[in-house]
Amino acid sequence: MTNSLIAMLAFVLLAGTPSEKKVQLKDVPAAVRSAIEVETTNATLKGVSKETEHGQTFYEAETMRDGRTRDLLFDERGTLVEVEEEVSLDSAPAAVMSALEGKGRLVKLESVTKGAVVTYEAHVSRNGKTSEIALDGNGRPVKQ
Repeated sequence: MTNSLIAMLAFVLLAGTPSEKKVQLKDVPAAVRSAIEVETTNATLKGVSKETEHGQTFYEAETMRDGRTRDLLFDERGTLVEVEEEVSLDSAPAAVMSALEGKGRLVKLESVTKGAVVTYEAHVSRNGKTSEIALDGNGRPVKQ
Protein backbone atom coordinates (compact mmCIF):
# COMPACT_ATOMS: atom_id res chain seq x y z
CA MET A 1 0.00 0.00 0.00
CA THR A 2 1.30 3.44 -0.85
CA ASN A 3 1.72 6.12 1.80
CA SER A 4 -0.98 8.30 0.22
CA LEU A 5 -3.45 5.41 0.25
CA ILE A 6 -2.65 4.69 3.91
CA ALA A 7 -3.09 8.37 4.76
CA MET A 8 -6.41 8.52 2.93
CA LEU A 9 -7.66 5.38 4.68
CA ALA A 10 -6.64 6.79 8.06
CA PHE A 11 -8.49 10.04 7.30
CA VAL A 12 -11.67 8.19 6.33
CA LEU A 13 -11.54 6.05 9.47
CA LEU A 14 -10.89 9.02 11.77
CA ALA A 15 -13.44 11.35 10.14
CA GLY A 16 -16.31 9.38 11.67
CA THR A 17 -14.62 9.04 15.05
CA PRO A 18 -15.82 11.49 17.68
CA SER A 19 -13.24 13.88 19.06
CA GLU A 20 -13.62 15.46 22.47
CA LYS A 21 -11.93 18.47 24.04
CA LYS A 22 -12.45 19.99 27.49
CA VAL A 23 -13.65 23.62 27.33
CA GLN A 24 -14.61 26.35 29.77
CA LEU A 25 -18.28 27.23 30.15
CA LYS A 26 -17.46 30.83 29.21
CA ASP A 27 -16.11 29.62 25.86
CA VAL A 28 -19.25 27.82 24.61
CA PRO A 29 -21.86 29.58 22.43
CA ALA A 30 -24.31 31.74 24.41
CA ALA A 31 -27.32 29.54 23.58
CA VAL A 32 -25.48 26.45 24.82
CA ARG A 33 -24.22 28.22 27.95
CA SER A 34 -27.76 29.37 28.77
CA ALA A 35 -29.18 25.86 28.24
CA ILE A 36 -26.45 24.35 30.43
CA GLU A 37 -27.17 26.85 33.19
CA VAL A 38 -30.91 26.06 33.10
CA GLU A 39 -30.44 22.27 32.98
CA THR A 40 -27.83 22.19 35.75
CA THR A 41 -29.87 24.02 38.38
CA ASN A 42 -29.54 22.07 41.65
CA ALA A 43 -26.59 20.12 40.23
CA THR A 44 -22.82 20.44 40.41
CA LEU A 45 -21.22 21.14 37.04
CA LYS A 46 -18.11 18.93 36.89
CA GLY A 47 -16.95 19.95 33.41
CA VAL A 48 -17.86 20.80 29.84
CA SER A 49 -16.45 19.28 26.67
CA LYS A 50 -16.83 20.01 23.00
CA GLU A 51 -17.34 16.98 20.77
CA THR A 52 -17.34 16.65 17.02
CA GLU A 53 -19.00 13.59 15.56
CA HIS A 54 -19.69 13.07 11.85
CA GLY A 55 -19.09 16.77 11.23
CA GLN A 56 -21.54 17.96 13.91
CA THR A 57 -20.49 19.81 17.04
CA PHE A 58 -21.99 18.99 20.43
CA TYR A 59 -21.32 20.16 23.97
CA GLU A 60 -21.46 17.77 26.91
CA ALA A 61 -22.03 19.01 30.44
CA GLU A 62 -20.93 16.52 33.07
CA THR A 63 -22.85 16.99 36.30
CA MET A 64 -23.48 15.42 39.67
CA ARG A 65 -26.95 15.58 41.20
CA ASP A 66 -28.12 13.85 44.36
CA GLY A 67 -24.88 11.85 44.44
CA ARG A 68 -25.35 10.48 40.91
CA THR A 69 -23.78 11.36 37.60
CA ARG A 70 -25.87 13.09 34.94
CA ASP A 71 -24.39 14.04 31.57
CA LEU A 72 -26.23 16.34 29.19
CA LEU A 73 -25.51 16.61 25.46
CA PHE A 74 -26.46 19.81 23.60
CA ASP A 75 -26.22 20.73 19.94
CA GLU A 76 -24.73 24.07 18.82
CA ARG A 77 -28.12 25.80 19.17
CA GLY A 78 -28.44 24.77 22.82
CA THR A 79 -31.01 22.04 22.19
CA LEU A 80 -30.75 19.17 24.66
CA VAL A 81 -30.33 16.04 22.53
CA GLU A 82 -29.38 13.38 25.08
CA VAL A 83 -29.40 12.80 28.84
CA GLU A 84 -27.32 10.04 30.38
CA GLU A 85 -27.90 9.60 34.08
CA GLU A 86 -27.00 7.09 36.73
CA VAL A 87 -30.04 5.23 38.03
CA SER A 88 -30.61 3.07 41.07
CA LEU A 89 -30.87 -0.65 40.42
CA ASP A 90 -34.35 -0.83 41.90
CA SER A 91 -35.64 1.76 39.42
CA ALA A 92 -34.47 -0.18 36.34
CA PRO A 93 -36.95 -2.31 34.42
CA ALA A 94 -37.04 -5.93 35.59
CA ALA A 95 -36.23 -7.09 32.05
CA VAL A 96 -33.00 -5.05 32.07
CA MET A 97 -31.92 -6.46 35.42
CA SER A 98 -32.79 -9.99 34.28
CA ALA A 99 -30.71 -9.57 31.10
CA LEU A 100 -27.72 -8.50 33.20
CA GLU A 101 -27.81 -11.55 35.49
CA GLY A 102 -24.67 -13.61 35.17
CA LYS A 103 -22.81 -10.93 33.17
CA GLY A 104 -20.59 -9.94 36.10
CA ARG A 105 -20.63 -7.41 38.92
CA LEU A 106 -22.78 -4.41 38.02
CA VAL A 107 -20.61 -1.34 38.68
CA LYS A 108 -22.96 1.34 37.38
CA LEU A 109 -26.27 1.55 35.52
CA GLU A 110 -27.29 4.57 33.46
CA SER A 111 -30.40 5.47 31.55
CA VAL A 112 -29.80 7.18 28.21
CA THR A 113 -32.67 9.30 26.94
CA LYS A 114 -32.53 10.52 23.36
CA GLY A 115 -35.81 12.05 22.26
CA ALA A 116 -38.52 9.63 23.42
CA VAL A 117 -36.20 6.60 23.37
CA VAL A 118 -34.74 5.33 26.65
CA THR A 119 -31.99 2.73 26.71
CA TYR A 120 -29.74 1.51 29.50
CA GLU A 121 -25.95 1.29 29.71
CA ALA A 122 -24.58 -1.14 32.26
CA HIS A 123 -20.94 -0.99 33.32
CA VAL A 124 -20.11 -4.56 34.31
CA SER A 125 -16.92 -5.91 35.87
CA ARG A 126 -15.83 -9.49 35.26
CA ASN A 127 -12.40 -11.06 35.73
CA GLY A 128 -10.85 -7.66 36.43
CA LYS A 129 -12.14 -6.06 33.23
CA THR A 130 -14.99 -3.60 32.92
CA SER A 131 -17.21 -3.62 29.86
CA GLU A 132 -20.33 -1.77 28.80
CA ILE A 133 -23.60 -3.46 27.85
CA ALA A 134 -26.35 -1.44 26.14
CA LEU A 135 -29.94 -2.66 26.43
CA ASP A 136 -33.40 -1.41 25.57
CA GLY A 137 -36.12 -1.32 28.22
CA ASN A 138 -37.06 -4.92 27.36
CA GLY A 139 -33.53 -6.15 28.08
CA ARG A 140 -32.60 -6.63 24.41
CA PRO A 141 -29.09 -5.57 23.26
CA VAL A 142 -28.84 -2.32 21.29
CA LYS A 143 -26.06 -0.93 19.13
CA GLN A 144 -24.22 2.06 20.50
